[in-house]
Amino acid sequence: MSSTSEIFFRRREAAREQVSLPAPFFNRCQLLLHRAATAHVFVPVRSMQYQAVIDSDEIIFVDNLGYAVEDGHGGRLIVLAWELVSQGARDSLTEPVPIEVVYYGQERHETHRRLLGEFSKALDRYEARLDEGRGENKTATILPFTQESGR
Repeated sequence: MSSTSEIFFRRREAAREQVSLPAPFFNRCQLLLHRAATAHVFVPVRSMQYQAVIDSDEIIFVDNLGYAVEDGHGGRLIVLAWELVSQGARDSLTEPVPIEVVYYGQERHETHRRLLGEFSKALDRYEARLDEGRGENKTATILPFTQESGR
């Protein structure tokens, strides 16, 4: 199976907050990542027109409609990231996982809360596709985005 690569742009940070993810939610993401053929898992969150990209340090959410070009590279804009604070901080697999939510645009806490529910449903659909043998083989490249206007 061949591998494709997608480019994502990280804009200037607009806000940051510390929260925690429920353990079952985080554990599902880690299991998917360990099953993946590449270092990234791409999960469409169609109800929000976002795509989630899971890697070992963070889960980024990109706007499927937010496309930009910089320095000859074209890619989608990251709107929000869940950065893992410390994977070794838990004493049990049932403890919540501390994260920092980083906002790169106008999205705020309401978007994060909505993603918790919608991303869980998207994980259900993604896992069903994997069970049917319809996985993907993609990698992600994240570049800084220096232009002020994001769209």
